[in-house]
Amino acid sequence: MRAAVFALLGIALSVPSLAGENYALVLTGASSGDPYAAKYTAWRRSFVSTLRTKFAYPDDHVIVLAERASAGDVRDVPAVSDLSVRAATRDEVRRSLVDLRSRLTKDDQLIVLLVGHGTTAEGPRGADAKFNLAGPDLRASDWADLLKPLAARLIFVDTTAASFPFLRQLAGPGRIVITATDSTAQEFETVFGEFFVRAFDDPSADADKNGRVSVFEAFTYASGAVRAWFEQRGQLPTERALIDDSGDGAVARATFLQPPAAAAASGAASVARRQRELESLIDDLKRRRSSMPRAAYDAELERLLLELARVSAQSRRP
Repeated sequence: MRAAVFALLGIALSVPSLAGENYALVLTGASSGDPYAAKYTAWRRSFVSTLRTKFAYPDDHVIVLAERASAGDVRDVPAVSDLSVRAATRDEVRRSLVDLRSRLTKDDQLIVLLVGHGTTAEGPRGADAKFNLAGPDLRASDWADLLKPLAARLIFVDTTAASFPFLRQLAGPGRIVITATDSTAQEFETVFGEFFVRAFDDPSADADKNGRVSVFEAFTYASGAVRAWFEQRGQLPTERALIDDSGDGAVARATFLQPPAAAAASGAASVARRQRELESLIDDLKRRRSSMPRAAYDAELERLLLELARVSAQSRRP
């Protein structure tokens, strides 16, 4: 077994490790009127501008779907032309995700932001919700099926009313799911999206003052701003946002939308930390060797050595 382990170790070290890339799918759905259309367009433009200018997302890594484009997208933000915007239809969403499926790897990160109207629905898996599109809508269960084949880490943010079922349908390992509501009964127009988008441009959202706004910090900032919005109007809140990262919150706290340079620095620190953890686990395993069955020891040692090889290859990347 030992010879096989080191043969595999050599192969892993010889394979170059590619840095993960950032992708985004930003949708503004059916607006149901000009006032809503103007608001949703403003949120979309602001978020896409942040991704492209502040976080240096390449143009071909940002897919924008909307009910209709606005001339202001070109005039007011020259770097963020909406000439590339495609119609926010069910078929176009499907085409976009099929395209992403062929491009994304497990090292990449995809953020999906839904802005618009949401409604409750009954689905094959119980209580469901719809994101309203131009034409036939897509249920949360439909989104779950479309996103399931994607290899990348996923940040999914549904800012609409009645969005709660998206949390249950989409939650899973390697995913952060945020919904503007914690119940299907919350069917009123939401304001969470405005503040979530704003968080990445507001220094006050950086709670730990490390110069970056994590997804968890953006969620916390937006949730507090929603409460303040209702308090200022003397109204009881009709929306309460939720976040799920299928863990203890560490993933959401550590995940940033950030420029490539910052991402590289953060990634290097993460690689070094994981390398130390694996080396410690291997040392601990060796201490327990005499108390373990030989087959179990060999299998666990092989697993740890292979992962250490992969992580070491990342640390040697230029």
